[in-house]
Amino acid sequence: MGDVEDELRDYKIIKEGEAEILMHSSNTVFFNKAQVYNRDMSIAVLRTYIAKCKEEHDAYLSKKGRLENKVPEEKNSGSVAKNDSITQDAEANGDTDVQQDQSLDETESISEGFIRMPSWKGSQELKAPRVLEALAASGLRALRYAREVDGIGQVIALDNDKASIEACQRNIKFNGSVACSKVEAHLADARVYMLTHQKEFDVVDLDPYGSPSVFLDSAVQSVADGGILMCTATDMAVLCGNNGEVCHSKYGSYPLKGKYCHEMALRILLACIESHANRYKRHIVPILSVYMDFYVRVFVRIYTSASAIKETPLKLSYVYQCVGCDSFHLQSVGRTINKDKSVKSAPGYGPVVPQECSDCGKKFNMGGPIWSAPMHDKEWIFSILANVKAMKERYPAYEKISAVLTTISEELHDIPLFVSLHNLCSTLKCTSPSAVLFRSAVLNAGYRISGSHVNPLGLKTDAPMDVIWDIMRCWVKNHPIKAQQPDKSGTVILSKEPKLQANFARAAASLSKAKVKKEVRYLPNPERHWGPKVRAGRQITSKHCSLLGPDVVSGSLDQEADGSSEAVADKLAEGPATKRQKTVDVSASQS
Repeated sequence: MGDVEDELRDYKIIKEGEAEILMHSSNTVFFNKAQVYNRDMSIAVLRTYIAKCKEEHDAYLSKKGRLENKVPEEKNSGSVAKNDSITQDAEANGDTDVQQDQSLDETESISEGFIRMPSWKGSQELKAPRVLEALAASGLRALRYAREVDGIGQVIALDNDKASIEACQRNIKFNGSVACSKVEAHLADARVYMLTHQKEFDVVDLDPYGSPSVFLDSAVQSVADGGILMCTATDMAVLCGNNGEVCHSKYGSYPLKGKYCHEMALRILLACIESHANRYKRHIVPILSVYMDFYVRVFVRIYTSASAIKETPLKLSYVYQCVGCDSFHLQSVGRTINKDKSVKSAPGYGPVVPQECSDCGKKFNMGGPIWSAPMHDKEWIFSILANVKAMKERYPAYEKISAVLTTISEELHDIPLFVSLHNLCSTLKCTSPSAVLFRSAVLNAGYRISGSHVNPLGLKTDAPMDVIWDIMRCWVKNHPIKAQQPDKSGTVILSKEPKLQANFARAAASLSKAKVKKEVRYLPNPERHWGPKVRAGRQITSKHCSLLGPDVVSGSLDQEADGSSEAVADKLAEGPATKRQKTVDVSASQS
């Protein structure tokens, strides 16, 4: 007993959901407490996916059964003589199974039209989904999948770091027989493993420390037809425009700085995944795309269809953003035309903007391409939210994920990007109308408007920018401002008379249903220094105060100075850690 206590002396038990892991006092294996939101959201999506697969499978079998019963009835309704003659002709030609083959072909084509068929197409039995966690670290995510998701099959946990796999295997044993029977840990390069196991996994989970770009090409090949790819990106500085050239090299898209930059980050990631999938005659169907805390997370289903990928240019757009007033306009990469009773693809018309902004006279920056099609599936969102509310006690981060899903459920899903009310007022140097008044003016003008889960001040609307500026001009007329310099964007905008007379009378739909019910939609961080933690293997120094807090940093430095931990002593013996490491290191991963 004393030997076991000595072994566990340097470990602490971390419990999350139904899983427990042993974490060593040294920073050899990465664990981030803040990612509990990420893991809870993934479990909610996975539970809904299993339920949806069962529904799709039952619908397929029901449709197939009705068609098979219909074929004999049609055959019996004809004359016996006609059937005999057809049979004799078929036998003479050595083709006795012609009718049977035709009926099967008809069944196959109708079933494919009825529903996008996943990898189990044609199977009478629905198998439990196999899950691949490509970057496992401590294995907490894989253990939670195995222990908390009913109906799940085998879970494969990979990592390219020996210490992480040892920790993962130790944690699997620590979680008992259920974990041992379902979870396997392997020391492997995730990219190579996914390439050698193509279309074998129903769910592939990518949650790297930094950019997922190096894993996407192999990940889209390892997902089975109809399966889900879950992908996280934490390199927000790159995706949000601080390093535009780096974003273009990693994701094939140029970002723009704006209030909507986090939604643009989601759409850049979706466009990148679609690009990788198209190379293998595959395409994505987004289920849920979320911005939370310090990262973006997307859930997409992947299908194989050579014809469907022809529609990809219709789902991508370039963005023109004015440098003066932040007005933005989208230009589709492609379009379709009707020619000779058929639909043809053609390049998108452009440009959609003149050389100078029609509102303020400034130039435009161009970014993209981004995913401009819907990035959520409404039916899935409501199903996931219902599941979360029904199993409230099984989600450690219930309050946060239910708030995010509630906000997403009320978004206008067909409207890319959004305007910020405070940003509009900052341009005009005027006092801000309340969100209810502004939303009412848009609704009274005959357009739609909703909030955004990305930004509490964001407003998604199908009203064009000239209508939005007309509403603000009318607001400023009723709430005069001081004279501004003539060359300012706000001065130029206000110098024009509004073509639309805004009506600020309160509209019935100006408040969201969640706000009327007083449901929480935007929650603050649960504690200070809630965010990304120090990468595994790095020494904690004073520069990490903003991530960990001064108490944690000072305690770690004191521990190193005393030399009380063998792990710290060994690390010091090896020499100082490198100052900077590549964020695409395969061995670095998030639990």
